[in-house]
Amino acid sequence: MNHALFRRGLTVATALFTLAVGVGGPPAAVADGSGSAPYLPEPTGLHAVGTTTLHLTDGSRSDPWVPEVSARELMVSLWYPAAAPSGQRAQYMTPTESELLLEEGGITGVPLDVLSTTRTNAFADARPAGRVRGLPLVVLSPGFSKPRTTLTNLAEELASHGYIVAAIDHTYESVATTFPDGRVATCAACEVPHDEAFWNRLVTGRAADVSFVLDELTGPQAKWSGARLIDPSRIAMAGHSVGGASAVTSMLADSRVRVGIDVDGSTQIPIPEGGLSRPFLFLGRQAQYSPGSGGGAVATWERDWERLTGWKRWLVVAGAEHASFTDVGLLAEQLGIDIGADLPAARASEIVRRYTRAFLELHLRHRPQPLLDKPSQRYPQVKLCTPDTSTCV
Repeated sequence: MNHALFRRGLTVATALFTLAVGVGGPPAAVADGSGSAPYLPEPTGLHAVGTTTLHLTDGSRSDPWVPEVSARELMVSLWYPAAAPSGQRAQYMTPTESELLLEEGGITGVPLDVLSTTRTNAFADARPAGRVRGLPLVVLSPGFSKPRTTLTNLAEELASHGYIVAAIDHTYESVATTFPDGRVATCAACEVPHDEAFWNRLVTGRAADVSFVLDELTGPQAKWSGARLIDPSRIAMAGHSVGGASAVTSMLADSRVRVGIDVDGSTQIPIPEGGLSRPFLFLGRQAQYSPGSGGGAVATWERDWERLTGWKRWLVVAGAEHASFTDVGLLAEQLGIDIGADLPAARASEIVRRYTRAFLELHLRHRPQPLLDKPSQRYPQVKLCTPDTSTCV
């Protein structure tokens, strides 16, 4: 992973946030409370979406970032097809989580609890719907320091199309993880020197988190009442930034993860010479991940591309920034915050949802997806790359 570029991207985004909000003041509608709350786009699938939260404890290992914590605790959000749109819409995040996430971005010109008011589309603890062992499972891993909730838009979309989605908060790697008893774990890993050993340790730990969550959802003593709906032979993993890099590591560590997606994350631990034969998708910024454009982040994709021996695609998105691929871009735009992207946030969101779903439909449901085989007139911002010739069309 090119950590200098990664950190510089975060710094640029923070500076843009500050210029847009902290210096010039918040948008008037936000400042005086008269504006609408932030919202996530509606899912496009036929199913109502339910969501619930699991608190899981792995007693077999201590926490990798706080060794005095003798067991690894994880918070996991699940989204799934619901029998009916019943009950209350789920809260996006708590006021404390909103405050800590905004503080991390240096955003001081909006109410610190504003993200907790974000309107979601999923209903809390709605009854799951589906056939026993009939639904694929998709595990989501967020970027470093970001909470799992920043992938909610994608999770709701997939659940509306008949997937079960599990997003993991990797404890002490997020600005805030809230446990059921009210404890809030902050980012202990942010205080550790970010050398090569750190990043290796991080993606290895995330792979262990993923395997543990799969045990808890598909094992004989499943921790969720709807777990019987999961088809354990159809499991995917997708992640953003270092969460995307962790998808590679998880696939290498756990054969249950049948397919993977890396969204805008330079990869960390190289794929072994023996290769990885399971389907994989790279999806990233054109400015950062166009093949043949030099060293840095793109070099990690070029290295691993050669060792991906199964179905694979390399897609780049023109005009996108790092935050464009998550809820951060959507919510920032609604709050009047400029992340530096030329591509509108709603369009970026549509692209991420559509191409992710196409990949999963092809490989977990075996439904042909011409969208993945050639350039699309509907999505001209998406370029299909051929690394061998360093071309993207």
